[in-house]
Amino acid sequence: MRAALMHSAGDVRIEDVPDSRIKHPTDALVRITASCICGSDLHPYHSMTAEAGPARMGHELLGVVEEVGADVATLKKGDLVVSPFAVSDGVCRFCRENLQTSCSHHEANFWDGIADEGGQAEAVRVPLADGTLVKLPVAADSALIPSLLTLADVYGTGHHAAKMAGVKPGDSVTVIGDGAVGLLAVLSAKRLGAEQIVLMGRHKPRTDLGREFGATDVVAERGEEGIAKVRELTGGHGSHAVLEAVGHLPAYEQAIGVVRPGGVISRVGVPQYEDAPIGFASLFRHNIRLAGGPAPVRAYIEELMPAILDGTIEPGKVFDAVTDLEGVPAGYRDMDERKSLKVLVRP
Repeated sequence: MRAALMHSAGDVRIEDVPDSRIKHPTDALVRITASCICGSDLHPYHSMTAEAGPARMGHELLGVVEEVGADVATLKKGDLVVSPFAVSDGVCRFCRENLQTSCSHHEANFWDGIADEGGQAEAVRVPLADGTLVKLPVAADSALIPSLLTLADVYGTGHHAAKMAGVKPGDSVTVIGDGAVGLLAVLSAKRLGAEQIVLMGRHKPRTDLGREFGATDVVAERGEEGIAKVRELTGGHGSHAVLEAVGHLPAYEQAIGVVRPGGVISRVGVPQYEDAPIGFASLFRHNIRLAGGPAPVRAYIEELMPAILDGTIEPGKVFDAVTDLEGVPAGYRDMDERKSLKVLVRP
């Protein structure tokens, strides 16, 4: 079968790989009908060494079950399913606490950590299928597929940012980053009742979509100039919640600059740093809290799906380009060059 492999920074290829197949009785084999390229895929696209590659790519996927292992109880051949970006068993202590990204099962992992599988491919073996996969009540050719695919990661991650920040009606929220996660953090903050949503981004087609999703203000400036603008928009106080959807240190430092005393910074952009300000002057002095982490999107799918199914929201609008599997390398280039916001892949 065909699949995307990253060999080193900037080098993504579509190659023949061994067919995915059932290995364990708790597995399911899924024929992928929709996947995508994630903004977090651009981190290795910028930095991967040749020694670290080649690596299978893709952690957001939707498809049709082709085969199930003997112990799979909730799925059958022909089911249309969506997979979160983390594999989990659904029954361990952490899964029962809705922290599936910390599942304690020995097979639990992020898709990016499963060496011989990936979502940018024709098929995939899904470990712990009963705990991981969620059946979808639509056909594989439904017009809702792009929006349902966002449940695999970006919509659930945007929701997680807002939830971990405790966004509530009447709050002022600043979202840092106009990628797909940032835009869906805007949508999520609006859904939770935020009164003011400032989107910090400078790509107009993206910030226009952010306004459609609920942003009340857009700040294109960065650094101290951007901080001053947000402070001005919030009456000099800053925002109750700052949702950081970038993952680079300047974005975190910007978050510190725009959060109000007693507020919270919620990070869902994968951090590309280990050392960052957390001391007296940055967080401690004004009782600023730090939250966030990898989104346990499996916990949110049933909550978020109904509004997609009834057309109340359309998170799939973050997809502004579509390609087949052979076009994935060009999709990476387009996202890296900001020519595309998020590329939908139909193998």
